[in-house]
Amino acid sequence: MDENNEELNLVENILNEEEDNINIAEEVITTIAGIAVSDIPGVAEMAGGIAGGISEVLSGKKNLSKGIKAEIDGNNVKVDVNIIVNYGIRIPDVAFDIQNKVKNAIETMTGLKVGEVNVHVQGVNIEKTEEN
Repeated sequence: MDENNEELNLVENILNEEEDNINIAEEVITTIAGIAVSDIPGVAEMAGGIAGGISEVLSGKKNLSKGIKAEIDGNNVKVDVNIIVNYGIRIPDVAFDIQNKVKNAIETMTGLKVGEVNVHVQGVNIEKTEEN
């Protein structure tokens, strides 16, 4: 019986050591957050500045982490999301949806604890309609 307990403890120690060696890059966190934000109605686009726009043009691919910054401190994550909202959309509702979806997506996929999701509204998208 003692041998079984020793083997079980050895296996648990090995698993704990392996878990401690898992590192998740900030780029992974920002991509997960970007995918979560892209599904939220009312978000016109991400506000990413000139660097995000240049990388999209050069690569020809949509930059999913554009406008998102993540900081990882141990098992805690802080995320900043910069967005442009559509005109007529209630901003607090959009921000609340972003906070919930980003937090759930990151915690579900990585196992990390999200302490903060800060939403920064950088502008309002006003679509011009043609007047006949």
